[in-house]
Amino acid sequence: MSELLLSILRISFLVALWWFVLTVVSVLRRDLQAPRDAKPLTPARSTNQPSQRPTLRSRKTSTKLVIVEGALTGTVLPLGTSPILIGRAPDSTIVLEDDFVSTRHAQLTPNGNHWIVEDLGSTNGTWIDRTRISAPTVLRPGTQLRIGRTSMELGS
Repeated sequence: MSELLLSILRISFLVALWWFVLTVVSVLRRDLQAPRDAKPLTPARSTNQPSQRPTLRSRKTSTKLVIVEGALTGTVLPLGTSPILIGRAPDSTIVLEDDFVSTRHAQLTPNGNHWIVEDLGSTNGTWIDRTRISAPTVLRPGTQLRIGRTSMELGS
């Protein structure tokens, strides 16, 4: 091989290597900073719904979130009326130390007798029974919610 061809190959390899490194840095930066700028979305409450009556509360409602698989297996979180933020951020309600979990990964929001799961633009997605969700979805009791390596279910 001539010296010119060898030099061109070396420079091409160096350019490709730098392009790869800069792409990785860009993706990591976007993943770490984007959730800070985005505010967690909560469903708007309708003003023309009547106030909840005790008869609606008598239906079976979930009162706890149970982690059934992952580093926090066995953890039980009592459910109230506040949204639950799940992610790696220290201010999350459930902090998951997992490389496959985004800083602000998903949010569980109460809506009457149901809980709504919403993916907050995570990289690896939020899964309900092996189906990746792309819009706010009702989480039913006994249905498995998977975020990274952690699985959880609603219980009563």
